[in-house]
Amino acid sequence: MERSIRSLPMQPEQDKRQVALERAEELKHRIEGYLDAVKNIPTGFALAEQNEARKSKILEYFGATESDWNNWRWQMRNRISDVKELRQILPLSDEEAGHIEFVSKKFRWAVSPYYLSLMQADNPSCPVRMQGIPSIWEIRDNWGKEDPMAEEFTSPAPRITRRYADRLIINVTNQCAMFCRHCQRRRNIGEVDRPAAVEDVKAAIDYIRANPEVRDVLITGGDPLTLSDEWLDWILTELDSIEHVEIKRIGSRVPVTMPQRITPELCEMLEKHHPIFINTHFNHPMEVTREALKATRMLAKAGIPLGNQAVLLKGINNDPNVMKKLNQELLKIHVRPYYIFHAKHVKGTAHFITTIQEGLEIMEHLRGYTSGLAVPWYIINAPGGAGKTPLLPQYLLSVEKDNVMIRTWEGKVFRCTNGGYIDDSNDAC
Repeated sequence: MERSIRSLPMQPEQDKRQVALERAEELKHRIEGYLDAVKNIPTGFALAEQNEARKSKILEYFGATESDWNNWRWQMRNRISDVKELRQILPLSDEEAGHIEFVSKKFRWAVSPYYLSLMQADNPSCPVRMQGIPSIWEIRDNWGKEDPMAEEFTSPAPRITRRYADRLIINVTNQCAMFCRHCQRRRNIGEVDRPAAVEDVKAAIDYIRANPEVRDVLITGGDPLTLSDEWLDWILTELDSIEHVEIKRIGSRVPVTMPQRITPELCEMLEKHHPIFINTHFNHPMEVTREALKATRMLAKAGIPLGNQAVLLKGINNDPNVMKKLNQELLKIHVRPYYIFHAKHVKGTAHFITTIQEGLEIMEHLRGYTSGLAVPWYIINAPGGAGKTPLLPQYLLSVEKDNVMIRTWEGKVFRCTNGGYIDDSNDAC
């Protein structure tokens, strides 16, 4: 029978200390497996020297300077989207190159020079490489859907997606610094970068203005931070002018794929539009780099709260230790883990899909095993755009009129009164 520490009889001070020491030793044993595993989990900070060497090679290939590298427009102009060019920088077998050529006939791809510098040249299973470089498995996926979220049926106005009562999305562009291989909107990528027409964005804002229950607007894409400061400033100013819009959010992966986009000028502009939040999209500790820290620190200094929406991806982060390390690394760069999304069944991404049990196992190894700040919500999107549904391990075992049975993060079971406090009596289970 498990007993809470508070239910133990009164003890002399030295006996209390002994109880605490024994408990501390028990807790140490619980973290030992992670401490061993984490030694073999690469991070962007630990790989800084190797990343710098790859960066030098890329700069040499383009005949570019450090100043060019730090210019986000140079990064955008020089995205690699041709396999012949890619082979000059990243070693590929003839088979790999052939697969990329074949996939590119159906699915567009492009990767920023910066993100390419994070890819391990000698590891085809590199978590960064798998997210940016096409795989033959994209073509072999016969069961995914182009639009599993039914966004085309939840768009009451141009560029709007609305699935909830008090908030909605404006999709302002199909541009990205990199076209992620697991992207939920790959159907919108097309063959050229195409920001939303001004008329469409105005129509979207008019819809928001006409619906006073909308208090929260998420600007997304594509990646809205690939737009100019001036265009973003105009959109945010229009939203600021709507009295019932309380907060604005921006969904962007550029802190991960092109952190050079976060400039002092951008931060100064964004700071005019508080309250504003940014949710970004780190999926692996290798993506948490010095450059990412520089970007997120600038945003944090501008008073912008940062959250992370990871996607659970097979072969990349479907491991409790990897996800824990990712979330801990994110807190070091001012980013609060917000969601772990169960991957959507988007056509061309079946090779990334995990089981829900894997997601729940990850949650079991987060709650209690690391800071509460490092524990996001595990979310599955209900089919057909029916909304986000949180999934949790089973901590509440039973509910009766006067009592509930709970399971702790360690698997210990207790009876609580239905008033909410732990029952310290001898019948605690």
